[in-house]
Amino acid sequence: MKRVDTSDLWRLDARTLAWAIADRQVSALEVAEATLDRIERLDPTLAAFVTVVPEQAREQARRVDARLAAGEDAGPLGGVPVSIKDLIFTAGIRTASGCYAYRDLVPDEDDIAVARLRAAGAVIVGKTTVPELGYGGTGQNPLGPATSNPWDLGRTSGGSSAGSAAAVASGLGPFSLGSDGGGSVRGPASFCGLVGVKATMGLVPLHPGTKDHRLPGVSSWESLEHIGPLTRTVGDAALVLSVLAGPDDRDRLSLPSYDIGTTTAEGGVRGLRVAYSADLGHARVDPEVRALTEQAARVFERDLGCVVEEAHPGWDDPYPAFWGTVLSETDLKGMRRLADELGDRMSPHLAAALRTEWSAEQLTTALMGRKAIYDRAWRFFQTYDLLLTPTMPVPAFAHGLLGPASVDGHDVEASARSWFTCPFNLTGQPAATVPAGWTAGGLPVGLQIAGRRLDDALVLRACAAYEAAAPWADRWPAQDGVSGLQP
Repeated sequence: MKRVDTSDLWRLDARTLAWAIADRQVSALEVAEATLDRIERLDPTLAAFVTVVPEQAREQARRVDARLAAGEDAGPLGGVPVSIKDLIFTAGIRTASGCYAYRDLVPDEDDIAVARLRAAGAVIVGKTTVPELGYGGTGQNPLGPATSNPWDLGRTSGGSSAGSAAAVASGLGPFSLGSDGGGSVRGPASFCGLVGVKATMGLVPLHPGTKDHRLPGVSSWESLEHIGPLTRTVGDAALVLSVLAGPDDRDRLSLPSYDIGTTTAEGGVRGLRVAYSADLGHARVDPEVRALTEQAARVFERDLGCVVEEAHPGWDDPYPAFWGTVLSETDLKGMRRLADELGDRMSPHLAAALRTEWSAEQLTTALMGRKAIYDRAWRFFQTYDLLLTPTMPVPAFAHGLLGPASVDGHDVEASARSWFTCPFNLTGQPAATVPAGWTAGGLPVGLQIAGRRLDDALVLRACAAYEAAAPWADRWPAQDGVSGLQP
């Protein structure tokens, strides 16, 4: 094996760290200590973490080192630090979900995804900030400070995997486990210059899920929610997904195993028919976002050999269908009771949303709208292998907002943040985001790559091919510029 430069462990990706630890070039405990030290120094500025578990992390790392010393295999993620979004259950580690009602909740079981990470040797260092119960597109909740974007501390890192994105972008571990019910992995990854993957619905099973139905007033978005990785490289995302994927009878929507690859750019994407849509035919888009994603789409044609055409799937604003589906999978009676009990200790936007009355007719109209979006997507992907879009209509917006207040000079609702992402939660298709570039002001912009249902391997291969043509992993928030986070 080649020697790895271990002088700055926080810069290394998950695959490289796993390799170096397995080769005994560095110990798992050294990696854990370096990660915990960086969290201690930087997180007071970022607020990426709500809970850090240094002693548990050290003990997990020692077990990895002991296995390696005994000549045993420590697993594909042996000794690699990971943070877990604070909606996802972790046995013995507080899971507060950004809500006063659950601020002392310590689950007695892991979510399936967490258990699989542990079995693969990953070292859990803590839980990351979320909006209350995951209902929101930023990292602000009643329990603590809002998460800042490492590229500009005055801006949001997105949501709801807010802390996860900020942590990975600033080197507080090479990957984080997030969840995506309407763009909650892809949006923060876009805002923070990362890779974020939402696999085909059911590839990664959920139990008890990121909103455990057994808790009073909380229920899972069963047909919308996906658990997935936020990483700095496509190879790391593929590695983590290979650990997470596979059926489990506790999730009735989980799928049989199928090959997603542990991809590099091997195989390429030459000859594929690729659609690019800057606005899906209805969305407003920031001019810099449009320009950067168009440049990224040209890479697929100019450098990767794809046939790229501008085309739209043909659906209108998907948010009414999305929000109606959310409400149909929410324990509204219990959530409204929870809002009454918490009063002003609940996030105002969540309390207001819960008190909005929806008729049965509106809910069924939303569900029919979802079916129409799926049908249009299916027909569209009979012609095209991939669809490229912006991931978010704007770069990261300022703290204190729930979403962009305006896009390209036009006032919009906060739900505009979901225009490009939530359709693929409705359809269940795989969709990933990769960095398309950075604005003149130094803010990351994401390119979304979506594919057919079950075609996760192709989406990952396309991401890897683009990464090879337009690499980004060596770019970090400025040492003396916007964020001042680097040592």
